[in-house]
This record gives sequence, C-alpha cells and structure tokens, in this order.
Amino acid sequence: MSDDFLIPSPSRRRFMGATAAAVAAASLSQLAFSQTLQGITEVKSAPNGDKTAIRPLRVHVPEAQLVDLRRRIKATRWPDKETVNDDSQGVPLAMMQEVARHWSTDYDWRRCEAKLNALPNYVTEIDGLDIHFIHVRSKHENAMPLIVTHGWPGSVIEQFKIIDPLTNPTAYGASASDAFHLVIPSLPGYGFSARPTEVGWGPERTARAWVVLMKRLGYDKFAAQGGDLGGIVANVMAKQAPPELLGIHVNFPATIPPEIAKALQAGSPPPANLGDDEKHAYEQLASAAKSRRAYALEQGTRPQTLYGLSDSPIALASWLLDHGDGYIQPAAALTSAVYGRDVNGESAGAMTRDDVLDDITLYWLTNTGISAARFYWESHFNFLAAADVSVPAAVSVFPRENYQAPRSWTERAYHDLIYYNRPDKGGHFAAWEQPQLFAQEVRAGLRPLRQS
Repeated sequence: MSDDFLIPSPSRRRFMGATAAAVAAASLSQLAFSQTLQGITEVKSAPNGDKTAIRPLRVHVPEAQLVDLRRRIKATRWPDKETVNDDSQGVPLAMMQEVARHWSTDYDWRRCEAKLNALPNYVTEIDGLDIHFIHVRSKHENAMPLIVTHGWPGSVIEQFKIIDPLTNPTAYGASASDAFHLVIPSLPGYGFSARPTEVGWGPERTARAWVVLMKRLGYDKFAAQGGDLGGIVANVMAKQAPPELLGIHVNFPATIPPEIAKALQAGSPPPANLGDDEKHAYEQLASAAKSRRAYALEQGTRPQTLYGLSDSPIALASWLLDHGDGYIQPAAALTSAVYGRDVNGESAGAMTRDDVLDDITLYWLTNTGISAARFYWESHFNFLAAADVSVPAAVSVFPRENYQAPRSWTERAYHDLIYYNRPDKGGHFAAWEQPQLFAQEVRAGLRPLRQS
C-alpha cells in the first residue's frame, strides 16, 4: 500500500482545512448558539439548517445545576456500613463518604469545563442522531487520521492526556512521522452525544457511524483505536472491514478461542494442554466471571431499572466506580485515584481524584447514566470472544487489564497481527493511567501501516 492511501495529499489537506475553517467561520459568524442537553451546551446551527453539517459546540453549565448537584450530594441518605473489612460487598461506605465530601466542597467543575472548551468540539447528525466529537489536527505533514473511542464508565475525558502526545509527538521525543490527526467521539448516549430514542444503537451501528464521521471530515483513509467498549467498536469496524479503514489498535483485545469460551461457561478447570500464559489468562477470566460482571449483567439485561443513576449523584458515582474488584483490577487505578494514594500497592499513575470526578460529573450533568448503560443491552455478543478479523491489527496487553491476552490467542483472533506488546505498567484505563506509555504503544502499533 502506498503512502498516497494513508493520508490526504498536501493539496487536499489544505483544501480540507480551508473548507472546515470556512464552514466553522460561517456558522460562528451568522447564527446564534442554540441550547441543548439540558442547557449545558451551546451548538451552532448550520446556515442552511443542515444537521449533518459540522457544528461547533461549547460547554457552559448553569451555576444552578452545580448548586443542585452539591445539594443532592449533601442530602444523601447513607446505608449502614458494610459488615466486612474489605470491598467484597461493594464500594465501602468510607470511600463513598470521602468522595461525597470532596465532590460537594472542594471539587471544581469549571476547571474541567475550561479544558473541554480549550479543545475543538463539534456535533454532527449521523443516522438521525447527534454525535459529539473532539477533532484535533496535527501540525505535522503526513499525520495519520485516527478515531479513538472511549469505554464505560469513561468518556472523552479519558483521552485528554493523550491528545498532545499523539498530535504533537516531537514535543515528547518522538518523530514527526508518528503524528496523528485525532477524532475522539462520544459514544451514542454518552456525554454530549444525543441519547438514542430508538433501539439499534449498539457497536455495529456505531462502527458504521464512525466511518461516516471520518469521511465527513474529509479522511478517506484512517485507523481506529479503542479500549473497553471502544475496543469493541474498533473490533467491529475491523470485522465490517470498510475500505477506508487502514487498521486498528486495541488495548482491550477480544481473543478468547471458542473452546476456551465453552470451558469457561461450563465452569471447568483450565484445559490440560494450555501453556503458562494461556492458563494464567484462563484463571483471570474465570475469576472475572465469578465476581466482576454484576454491573455488566444488569446493564445488559435491565438498564432501565437503574433509576438511581439519574436521581442520586452518589448512586451514580458508586455504580461507575464499582467493577467488583476495587482493590485489584481493572478498578484498582480508580480506587487509588479516589483515595489519593496507592491502595494495596496499586498505582493510579497519572489519574487523579479530580479526573475521576470530572468523568462522573459529566455523566451526571448530561443525565446519561442509563443511556450509557443501555449500550450493553444493545450489544448481542461476547465482548471478549475471538474477534476473527483480517484487517491489520495492533494489540497492546497492559499488565493490569482484565486478562493478559496470550500471543497465541491473539494471533488466532487477529489474522493480520502487525504488532503485539506487553507494556510493563498500566491497566484497563491505560490512556488515563499511563498517557505517555499509551501514546508510545499507539505510535508503535500503527507505525507499520505508514510503511506498507
């Protein structure tokens, strides 16, 4: 594959940049902002009323909503303390009361709002739904277009710390040839994307929408990246194999072979013929099935029942924080960040307590607790079952992920595996925890696509 297929030509890039700037300028100069999403965002209307136009978005939460949030937190009716001395019954009372204290007294949403508004935010309607996205173009020639998708319980806030390392690699000791143009969308029903009012917005429809989005931005060739649900969307994009997709990088690989999935479902011990890394992965998956999937089961079967996510900030926060393994993985980094110290030797890395509260507050202000959960209900396959894709794929297996996907399984699931690596630190929320290392992995993983 020649370089001509990897990135737009210089003349085309200039045309696209000028066109995008002209559209944005026309929208900004001619029409007033319209209030959306409970009045917390302002979106420019297109001059001709075309909702598929790329429309700038700004965030401004009325102070009354922040006052109400603090009031609701302080009015929480607390349950009794758990009857154990660990987190085996759920998020400990002391932890949630500390979250409540900081959230209602010291936390400053305006700081996060300023970060959001410092980035180029847009909305465009795709298949009848407004999709929000951040679009940051690199200053470097030949930057590769890359769409990066967040997961649950995350949002575009997860990606803040990787934007500059990926778009401006020379500032971090990397080569200009590794630069990316970044598109970071909010999943349907998450953040500033609209909440679907009809069934069907699962991974498959989202994957198709991402192709429409990238083409609408003028990218006729691009790569995709994702972790957690974002990894699922990237895998589905690869399975659909649109001609515009160069390849994918995932840090939440889907690699479980059918025979392993069958044994796990039966509750059987590890098959005798497994290698050491395969046996370790099997044991991790078996443990996860027993204690870490309650939230996913509820969201996948009865998401509408979770009314507390819309009514109580503390109910929302505890639900988003609980992965059934608060001191282990993948929630360990979240737990350590909330406490502001390493818990059981688990580091939060670059993730802070306010990072976590930024994310939770975004869910609260946009009232997307249930609509985000519904994405699981809309998903009709095992997220970790072997991806079975032939599009070029890069895989990073972080040590504190749900399971460490063995290379042997990964090669069976991704038939054109162009990169496989096991970094020495980081976990499920790798972009949050280890943004520099994560950026290195994305650069290295997708570098072969530039050379093909």
